[in-house]
Amino acid sequence: MSTVLVTGAGGFVGNWLVKRLLADGHAVVGATDTGGAPAAGLLTDRELHAVEWRPLELLDPASVAHLVHRSFDGVVHLAAVSSGADARRDPGAAWAVNAGGTARLLDELGKRRLAGEADPLVVIASTGEVYGAKARAPLREDAPVAPVSPYAASKAGAELAARETSERTGLRVVIARPFQQTGPGQDERFVVPALVRRLIAARSIGAHAVKVGNLDPVRDFLDVRDVAAAIVGLLEKGEAGETYNIATGKGIALDDLFALVAAAVGVRAVAEADPKLMRPSDIPYLVGNPSKLTASTGWRAAIPFEQTLADLIASQTS
Repeated sequence: MSTVLVTGAGGFVGNWLVKRLLADGHAVVGATDTGGAPAAGLLTDRELHAVEWRPLELLDPASVAHLVHRSFDGVVHLAAVSSGADARRDPGAAWAVNAGGTARLLDELGKRRLAGEADPLVVIASTGEVYGAKARAPLREDAPVAPVSPYAASKAGAELAARETSERTGLRVVIARPFQQTGPGQDERFVVPALVRRLIAARSIGAHAVKVGNLDPVRDFLDVRDVAAAIVGLLEKGEAGETYNIATGKGIALDDLFALVAAAVGVRAVAEADPKLMRPSDIPYLVGNPSKLTASTGWRAAIPFEQTLADLIASQTS
Protein backbone atom coordinates (compact mmCIF):
# COMPACT_ATOMS: atom_id res chain seq x y z
CA MET A 1 0.00 0.00 0.00
CA SER A 2 1.26 3.48 -0.84
CA THR A 3 0.25 6.87 0.50
CA VAL A 4 -1.03 9.33 -2.07
CA LEU A 5 -1.71 13.04 -1.57
CA VAL A 6 -4.58 14.35 -3.70
CA THR A 7 -4.98 18.12 -3.91
CA GLY A 8 -8.44 19.25 -4.89
CA ALA A 9 -9.76 16.02 -3.40
CA GLY A 10 -13.14 17.62 -2.68
CA GLY A 11 -13.82 18.40 -6.34
CA PHE A 12 -15.52 16.41 -9.07
CA VAL A 13 -12.47 14.55 -10.39
CA GLY A 14 -10.93 14.50 -6.92
CA ASN A 15 -13.84 12.58 -5.43
CA TRP A 16 -13.75 9.93 -8.13
CA LEU A 17 -9.97 9.63 -7.87
CA VAL A 18 -10.21 9.18 -4.10
CA LYS A 19 -12.78 6.43 -4.65
CA ARG A 20 -10.46 4.65 -7.07
CA LEU A 21 -7.36 4.97 -4.90
CA LEU A 22 -9.16 3.63 -1.84
CA ALA A 23 -10.63 0.75 -3.84
CA ASP A 24 -7.11 -0.13 -5.01
CA GLY A 25 -5.85 -0.23 -1.42
CA HIS A 26 -3.95 3.06 -1.23
CA ALA A 27 -3.90 5.34 1.80
CA VAL A 28 -5.19 8.77 0.79
CA VAL A 29 -4.49 12.23 2.17
CA GLY A 30 -7.06 14.58 0.69
CA ALA A 31 -6.36 18.31 0.55
CA THR A 32 -9.27 20.75 0.31
CA ASP A 33 -9.52 24.51 0.69
CA THR A 34 -11.51 24.05 3.91
CA GLY A 35 -9.37 21.25 5.28
CA GLY A 36 -12.46 19.16 5.90
CA ALA A 37 -14.21 16.36 4.10
CA PRO A 38 -16.54 17.42 1.27
CA ALA A 39 -20.27 17.19 1.76
CA ALA A 40 -21.69 13.70 1.45
CA GLY A 41 -22.57 12.85 -2.11
CA LEU A 42 -20.09 11.10 -4.37
CA LEU A 43 -18.11 9.61 -1.48
CA THR A 44 -19.75 7.20 0.97
CA ASP A 45 -19.45 7.75 4.71
CA ARG A 46 -16.93 4.91 4.83
CA GLU A 47 -14.82 6.53 2.11
CA LEU A 48 -15.02 9.94 3.76
CA HIS A 49 -13.73 8.51 7.02
CA ALA A 50 -10.98 6.53 5.29
CA VAL A 51 -9.32 9.72 4.00
CA GLU A 52 -7.04 11.94 6.07
CA TRP A 53 -8.34 15.41 5.22
CA ARG A 54 -5.93 18.36 5.28
CA PRO A 55 -6.24 22.09 4.44
CA LEU A 56 -4.61 23.63 1.39
CA GLU A 57 -4.65 27.22 0.19
CA LEU A 58 -2.48 27.39 -2.90
CA LEU A 59 -2.08 31.17 -2.60
CA ASP A 60 -0.62 30.82 0.91
CA PRO A 61 3.04 29.66 1.00
CA ALA A 62 2.75 28.58 4.65
CA SER A 63 -0.28 26.41 3.88
CA VAL A 64 1.51 24.69 1.01
CA ALA A 65 4.69 24.12 3.02
CA HIS A 66 2.76 22.69 5.96
CA LEU A 67 0.85 20.25 3.73
CA VAL A 68 3.96 18.72 2.15
CA HIS A 69 6.16 18.59 5.25
CA ARG A 70 5.53 14.84 5.42
CA SER A 71 6.45 12.13 2.91
CA PHE A 72 4.16 10.72 0.23
CA ASP A 73 4.74 7.97 -2.31
CA GLY A 74 2.67 9.82 -4.88
CA VAL A 75 1.04 13.22 -5.33
CA VAL A 76 -1.82 14.05 -7.70
CA HIS A 77 -2.32 17.78 -8.15
CA LEU A 78 -5.91 18.51 -9.14
CA ALA A 79 -6.59 21.73 -7.18
CA ALA A 80 -7.35 24.46 -9.70
CA VAL A 81 -9.75 26.98 -11.15
CA SER A 82 -11.34 24.30 -13.32
CA SER A 83 -14.14 26.20 -15.04
CA GLY A 84 -13.36 27.98 -18.27
CA ALA A 85 -16.13 30.49 -17.53
CA ASP A 86 -14.66 31.27 -14.11
CA ALA A 87 -11.23 31.75 -15.66
CA ARG A 88 -12.60 34.14 -18.28
CA ARG A 89 -14.27 36.23 -15.57
CA ASP A 90 -10.96 36.61 -13.71
CA PRO A 91 -7.92 35.51 -15.74
CA GLY A 92 -5.54 36.81 -13.09
CA ALA A 93 -7.08 34.58 -10.44
CA ALA A 94 -6.88 31.58 -12.77
CA TRP A 95 -3.18 32.25 -13.40
CA ALA A 96 -2.50 32.78 -9.70
CA VAL A 97 -4.08 29.46 -8.72
CA ASN A 98 -3.39 27.25 -11.73
CA ALA A 99 0.13 28.36 -12.66
CA GLY A 100 1.36 30.13 -9.52
CA GLY A 101 -0.18 27.62 -7.14
CA THR A 102 1.29 24.71 -9.06
CA ALA A 103 4.72 26.36 -9.05
CA ARG A 104 4.51 26.90 -5.29
CA LEU A 105 3.42 23.32 -4.54
CA LEU A 106 6.09 21.77 -6.77
CA ASP A 107 8.80 24.03 -5.40
CA GLU A 108 8.08 22.82 -1.87
CA LEU A 109 8.08 19.20 -3.02
CA GLY A 110 11.32 19.83 -4.92
CA LYS A 111 12.99 21.30 -1.83
CA ARG A 112 12.14 18.18 0.13
CA ARG A 113 13.60 16.02 -2.62
CA LEU A 114 16.84 18.03 -2.68
CA ALA A 115 17.06 17.61 1.09
CA GLY A 116 16.73 13.84 0.71
CA GLU A 117 13.46 13.83 2.67
CA ALA A 118 11.05 12.54 0.01
CA ASP A 119 10.91 11.53 -3.64
CA PRO A 120 7.26 11.18 -4.70
CA LEU A 121 6.03 10.74 -8.24
CA VAL A 122 3.87 13.79 -8.95
CA VAL A 123 1.05 13.75 -11.50
CA ILE A 124 -0.04 17.21 -12.61
CA ALA A 125 -3.52 17.47 -14.13
CA SER A 126 -3.40 19.81 -17.12
CA THR A 127 -5.94 19.79 -19.97
CA GLY A 128 -6.23 18.87 -23.62
CA GLU A 129 -7.28 22.47 -24.22
CA VAL A 130 -3.62 23.56 -24.13
CA TYR A 131 -3.34 22.42 -27.77
CA GLY A 132 -5.56 25.24 -28.97
CA ALA A 133 -7.78 25.52 -32.02
CA LYS A 134 -5.85 24.37 -35.09
CA ALA A 135 -6.24 20.58 -34.96
CA ARG A 136 -8.28 18.58 -37.45
CA ALA A 137 -7.20 15.10 -36.34
CA PRO A 138 -6.64 13.42 -32.96
CA LEU A 139 -3.77 15.18 -31.22
CA ARG A 140 -0.56 13.56 -30.05
CA GLU A 141 1.51 14.86 -27.15
CA ASP A 142 4.13 16.39 -29.44
CA ALA A 143 1.58 18.77 -31.03
CA PRO A 144 2.30 22.47 -30.39
CA VAL A 145 0.84 24.06 -27.28
CA ALA A 146 -1.20 27.12 -28.35
CA PRO A 147 -3.92 27.89 -25.79
CA VAL A 148 -6.79 30.19 -26.78
CA SER A 149 -8.46 30.78 -23.39
CA PRO A 150 -7.37 32.02 -19.96
CA TYR A 151 -8.06 28.59 -18.49
CA ALA A 152 -5.94 26.73 -21.03
CA ALA A 153 -3.17 29.33 -20.88
CA SER A 154 -2.98 29.09 -17.09
CA LYS A 155 -2.74 25.31 -17.38
CA ALA A 156 0.06 25.64 -19.94
CA GLY A 157 1.77 27.86 -17.37
CA ALA A 158 1.38 25.09 -14.79
CA GLU A 159 3.06 22.68 -17.21
CA LEU A 160 6.00 25.05 -17.61
CA ALA A 161 6.30 25.32 -13.83
CA ALA A 162 6.34 21.52 -13.61
CA ARG A 163 9.09 21.16 -16.19
CA GLU A 164 11.22 23.92 -14.68
CA THR A 165 10.94 22.53 -11.15
CA SER A 166 11.76 19.04 -12.36
CA GLU A 167 14.90 20.29 -14.12
CA ARG A 168 16.01 22.32 -11.11
CA THR A 169 15.28 19.85 -8.32
CA GLY A 170 15.01 16.43 -9.93
CA LEU A 171 11.38 16.13 -8.79
CA ARG A 172 9.72 13.32 -10.69
CA VAL A 173 6.78 14.86 -12.53
CA VAL A 174 4.27 13.43 -15.01
CA ILE A 175 1.90 15.74 -16.89
CA ALA A 176 -1.57 14.41 -17.66
CA ARG A 177 -3.74 16.12 -20.26
CA PRO A 178 -7.33 14.94 -19.85
CA PHE A 179 -9.75 15.86 -22.59
CA GLN A 180 -13.38 16.73 -21.84
CA GLN A 181 -14.54 14.73 -18.84
CA THR A 182 -18.03 14.29 -17.50
CA GLY A 183 -20.11 11.95 -15.41
CA PRO A 184 -22.28 11.75 -12.30
CA GLY A 185 -21.64 14.58 -9.87
CA GLN A 186 -20.37 17.16 -12.37
CA ASP A 187 -21.91 20.59 -11.86
CA GLU A 188 -23.86 22.56 -14.41
CA ARG A 189 -21.06 24.95 -15.39
CA PHE A 190 -20.06 22.19 -17.82
CA VAL A 191 -21.73 21.32 -21.10
CA VAL A 192 -23.12 17.81 -20.56
CA PRO A 193 -24.77 18.32 -17.16
CA ALA A 194 -26.02 21.72 -18.37
CA LEU A 195 -27.73 20.08 -21.37
CA VAL A 196 -29.16 17.37 -19.14
CA ARG A 197 -30.66 19.96 -16.78
CA ARG A 198 -32.17 22.03 -19.58
CA LEU A 199 -33.67 19.02 -21.33
CA ILE A 200 -35.11 17.60 -18.10
CA ALA A 201 -36.67 21.03 -17.48
CA ALA A 202 -38.07 21.08 -21.03
CA ARG A 203 -39.62 17.66 -20.49
CA SER A 204 -41.21 18.72 -17.22
CA ILE A 205 -42.95 21.77 -18.72
CA GLY A 206 -43.58 20.39 -22.21
CA ALA A 207 -41.25 22.83 -23.96
CA HIS A 208 -40.10 22.04 -27.48
CA ALA A 209 -37.07 24.35 -27.70
CA VAL A 210 -33.97 24.44 -25.49
CA LYS A 211 -31.51 27.31 -25.45
CA VAL A 212 -27.92 26.29 -26.25
CA GLY A 213 -24.56 27.73 -27.14
CA ASN A 214 -22.50 26.80 -30.19
CA LEU A 215 -23.16 23.16 -31.09
CA ASP A 216 -20.69 22.96 -33.99
CA PRO A 217 -17.53 21.96 -32.04
CA VAL A 218 -16.35 18.37 -31.87
CA ARG A 219 -15.18 17.06 -28.51
CA ASP A 220 -13.58 13.92 -27.05
CA PHE A 221 -15.77 13.03 -24.06
CA LEU A 222 -14.44 10.83 -21.26
CA ASP A 223 -16.14 9.30 -18.26
CA VAL A 224 -14.62 10.77 -15.09
CA ARG A 225 -14.19 7.24 -13.72
CA ASP A 226 -12.00 6.39 -16.70
CA VAL A 227 -9.99 9.54 -16.03
CA ALA A 228 -9.47 8.43 -12.41
CA ALA A 229 -8.30 5.03 -13.62
CA ALA A 230 -5.86 6.67 -16.04
CA ILE A 231 -4.36 8.84 -13.29
CA VAL A 232 -3.86 5.80 -11.07
CA GLY A 233 -2.19 4.09 -14.01
CA LEU A 234 0.19 7.01 -14.36
CA LEU A 235 1.03 6.88 -10.65
CA GLU A 236 1.94 3.24 -11.05
CA LYS A 237 3.54 3.15 -14.52
CA GLY A 238 3.96 6.70 -15.84
CA GLU A 239 7.47 7.79 -16.80
CA ALA A 240 8.76 10.91 -15.05
CA GLY A 241 9.29 13.81 -17.43
CA GLU A 242 6.65 12.62 -19.87
CA THR A 243 3.28 14.05 -20.92
CA TYR A 244 0.25 11.85 -21.55
CA ASN A 245 -3.10 12.51 -23.18
CA ILE A 246 -6.10 11.02 -21.40
CA ALA A 247 -8.57 10.66 -24.26
CA THR A 248 -10.74 8.21 -26.18
CA GLY A 249 -9.48 9.17 -29.64
CA LYS A 250 -13.09 9.64 -30.81
CA GLY A 251 -14.95 12.90 -31.29
CA ILE A 252 -18.61 13.77 -31.10
CA ALA A 253 -20.14 16.98 -32.42
CA LEU A 254 -22.10 18.90 -29.81
CA ASP A 255 -25.22 18.87 -31.98
CA ASP A 256 -25.06 15.06 -31.96
CA LEU A 257 -24.50 15.24 -28.20
CA PHE A 258 -27.69 17.29 -27.89
CA ALA A 259 -29.63 14.59 -29.75
CA LEU A 260 -28.14 11.84 -27.57
CA VAL A 261 -28.99 13.66 -24.35
CA ALA A 262 -32.53 14.44 -25.55
CA ALA A 263 -33.12 10.78 -26.40
CA ALA A 264 -31.70 9.64 -23.07
CA VAL A 265 -33.87 12.12 -21.15
CA GLY A 266 -36.90 11.13 -23.22
CA VAL A 267 -37.86 14.46 -24.74
CA ARG A 268 -38.35 15.74 -28.27
CA ALA A 269 -36.82 19.17 -28.43
CA VAL A 270 -34.92 21.37 -30.85
CA ALA A 271 -31.82 23.40 -30.02
CA GLU A 272 -32.28 27.17 -30.05
CA ALA A 273 -29.05 29.17 -30.27
CA ASP A 274 -28.68 31.77 -27.53
CA PRO A 275 -25.99 34.44 -28.03
CA LYS A 276 -25.60 34.69 -24.23
CA LEU A 277 -24.37 31.08 -24.15
CA MET A 278 -21.82 31.50 -26.95
CA ARG A 279 -18.12 31.56 -26.07
CA PRO A 280 -15.68 33.90 -27.80
CA SER A 281 -12.96 31.28 -28.31
CA ASP A 282 -14.63 27.93 -28.95
CA ILE A 283 -12.19 25.32 -30.26
CA PRO A 284 -13.73 23.75 -33.39
CA TYR A 285 -12.15 20.30 -32.95
CA LEU A 286 -10.51 18.86 -29.85
CA VAL A 287 -9.82 15.12 -29.83
CA GLY A 288 -6.83 13.36 -28.29
CA ASN A 289 -4.75 10.38 -29.31
CA PRO A 290 -4.36 8.13 -26.23
CA SER A 291 -1.87 5.64 -27.73
CA LYS A 292 1.08 6.79 -25.60
CA LEU A 293 -0.90 6.33 -22.38
CA THR A 294 -2.14 2.93 -23.53
CA ALA A 295 1.38 1.79 -24.41
CA SER A 296 2.77 2.89 -21.04
CA THR A 297 -0.01 1.78 -18.69
CA GLY A 298 -2.40 -0.47 -20.62
CA TRP A 299 -5.22 2.02 -19.98
CA ARG A 300 -8.11 2.32 -22.38
CA ALA A 301 -11.39 4.14 -21.94
CA ALA A 302 -13.78 1.44 -20.74
CA ILE A 303 -17.12 3.10 -19.99
CA PRO A 304 -19.40 3.72 -23.00
CA PHE A 305 -20.65 7.26 -23.31
CA GLU A 306 -24.23 6.01 -23.19
CA GLN A 307 -23.56 4.60 -19.72
CA THR A 308 -21.90 7.83 -18.62
CA LEU A 309 -24.96 9.74 -19.79
CA ALA A 310 -27.40 7.39 -18.09
CA ASP A 311 -25.50 7.64 -14.79
CA LEU A 312 -25.30 11.44 -15.02
CA ILE A 313 -29.05 11.70 -15.68
CA ALA A 314 -29.77 9.38 -12.78
CA SER A 315 -27.60 11.53 -10.49
CA GLN A 316 -29.56 14.66 -11.46
CA THR A 317 -32.98 13.06 -10.99
CA SER A 318 -32.39 11.00 -7.84
